[in-house]
Amino acid sequence: MADAALPTRGEQFWPRVGLRPGVPDPEELLYPTRTERVEDRRKERQQRKLVDEFFDHATLLAVGRLINQGQFQSIDYPISTGKEGGVFRASATGGFRAVKIYRIGNTIFRHVPPYVIEWLRREVGAMGNTSRMIFAWTRREHTVLTQLRAADVRVPQPYACFRNVLVMEFIGVEGLPAPPMQEIVLQDPDAVYGDLMRQLRRMVVNAHLVHGDLSPYNVLVLEDQPVIIDVAQAISTDHPQARELLQRDATNFARYFRRLGVDTSPKAFFEAAGGTQLPAEVTS
Repeated sequence: MADAALPTRGEQFWPRVGLRPGVPDPEELLYPTRTERVEDRRKERQQRKLVDEFFDHATLLAVGRLINQGQFQSIDYPISTGKEGGVFRASATGGFRAVKIYRIGNTIFRHVPPYVIEWLRREVGAMGNTSRMIFAWTRREHTVLTQLRAADVRVPQPYACFRNVLVMEFIGVEGLPAPPMQEIVLQDPDAVYGDLMRQLRRMVVNAHLVHGDLSPYNVLVLEDQPVIIDVAQAISTDHPQARELLQRDATNFARYFRRLGVDTSPKAFFEAAGGTQLPAEVTS
């Protein structure tokens, strides 16, 4: 049943982005310029490369199962890709969803902190089975998102996960994805700062979690409201490293907001984000 819903490797996995609806000029289709032909070939190569990198047979089976469950109907195009995985826009009944696919490989674990490796050892056991670790990592992100939503933290709603594929709420307007904070000019930095502090305080005080890797790259901005993403590495507030990680995030983000004219400091950011609720540092 699942195999029938799977596209073949030769099929187009997503349409070209940016084409306006309407009837194209026949002359342009029949006699494209050399530049257009080169650009088309470049785009085709990029698409084939993405298909080869992300959609191996096992991942295609996982995607097919989620499609058969009704989570989405088709994958449209990549929103962002990196060494660890990629996020794709998917069409679903009544709108869009975000589909995050982790690559099956050791690359994802080369830069994760020791506390993540510690958690994976407890969850999976031996670290030799890369696939099982990736599947556990995907489940972890789904679980953390669920915890944060329950604490009223503004994060994408998780819908389902299977193997290395996570289906989430699409954060965007009219099918266009919301940009990371780093890539836009904030119209009201003070308001965004205050809103972000409320989200982080709920994360710390209500969900008892510290993000662990907070930066302007993993905070989206949707209609002037920050949406926190990439939460798989979140750490419990009772972990010995929780205070250190929040202080690091506070230092980096306070520097970012100060450049935008916001009156803050690492200490003020740390306290506003709920840092005073964390256990005191252990001194020898």
